[in-house]
Amino acid sequence: MTAPHGPGVLWVAEIVAVLHTFCVEVSRSGVRSAVVFNPAKLDDPDELRSVLGKALEKAGWPAPEWYETTVEDPGRGQSSAAVEAGAEVVFACGGDGTIMACASGLVGTEAALAVLPSGTGNLLAANLGLSGDLAAGIAVAVEGGRRRLDLGLVKGRDEKRYFTVMAGMGFDAQMLDSTSETTKARIGWLAYLFGGLKHLRDRPMRLSVRIDDRPPMRRRARSVLIANVGRLQGGVRLFKEAEPDDGWLDIAILTPRTVGHWAALSWGVLRRRGRVPRMETYRGHTIQVTSNRPQPRQTDGDVIPAGRVLRVEVQPSAIWLCVPRPESSDDLAYDADAAAERGERLVGSE
Repeated sequence: MTAPHGPGVLWVAEIVAVLHTFCVEVSRSGVRSAVVFNPAKLDDPDELRSVLGKALEKAGWPAPEWYETTVEDPGRGQSSAAVEAGAEVVFACGGDGTIMACASGLVGTEAALAVLPSGTGNLLAANLGLSGDLAAGIAVAVEGGRRRLDLGLVKGRDEKRYFTVMAGMGFDAQMLDSTSETTKARIGWLAYLFGGLKHLRDRPMRLSVRIDDRPPMRRRARSVLIANVGRLQGGVRLFKEAEPDDGWLDIAILTPRTVGHWAALSWGVLRRRGRVPRMETYRGHTIQVTSNRPQPRQTDGDVIPAGRVLRVEVQPSAIWLCVPRPESSDDLAYDADAAAERGERLVGSE
C-alpha cells in the first residue's frame, strides 16, 4: 500500500509536531501548587517542606507556595488566596478541620484538592485509602488522577458549613467530643472507641427526619449520620452504595437501645452481609433532622455547636479532588496501595 502524501498530509504532520512541542513545554513547566498546613498537627514542618519540595522538583513541578493556618482561619482563606495566586493544586496538610476548610475555599474553582494527612482522624484520607502516608498523598497528586467531588452543606439561620465526608447529630458527635487529644495522639483512631463507651447508655433523641419532599419520619434514635462517601474511621465502610460524585447523600438512622443492640449493630456493619440490625438507611438530596432539644452535632469529625436542627443539602460536583487512578472507580481508595509504593520511590533518594 502506498503511503499517503500530499500538502494535506504535510499540514497535518506540522500541526502534530507543533502540538507535541507544546505538550512537552507544558509538561516541563509543571503544575503550580500551594500547601496549606496546620502547624499544630505537624511534628516537623521543616521536614515536610523538604520532603514535599524535593518530590515535586523530581516530578517537574515548580516549588509550591506555603500558607499557614490560624485559629481564626483554619484554611478556607488560605486556599482561596492560593487559587487567586495561580495554584492549580492545593495540598491540605492537617486534620479533618484543615482539609474541610481548604475544600470550602476551593468550591467553584478549577483548582484540585490534594490531601496530605497528618491529623489523627482524617476521614477523607481514609476514604482515599491514604491513612497517614505522606508519600502516597504526594504520588496521588502528581500522577494526575482528578475527580469531581460532591460536598455536603450544613445550612441554618446563622451557619453555612461544608463537609467532604459526613455530618451527624447525636452519639457520633458525643463520641468525638469525649475523646481527648492526648488519647488520640497515643493510640490513634481507636481512641474514639473509648470516647464512645461513655455514652452507650445515654437516652435516645426524639427526632423528626425529613428527606426531600417525603413525609417526615418520627424516630427515637441515638444518631443520624448524613454521608457523602462511605467509610468511617479505621476504613470501616458504613454505606456500601455511597459514591463521591453521584449527586446523592446517604443517611443512616441508628436506633440501638441496649449494649446488646450496639454489639449487633457494630457486628453487622463489620460483616456487611444483608441488613444491619438497628440501622435504617436512605438516600436524598436535602435532609432535615429536628430534635425536641439541642443535640451535639459534627461535620467531618469536628464538633460544631449543638442545635435542635441539622439541615443538609448536597452540592453536586463542588470541587476537584486528587484521587488514586483510575479516577472513575466507585471506590476512591482503589489503587491507593500501589500509589503508596510509587510515592516512596518519588520521595526517596536518587
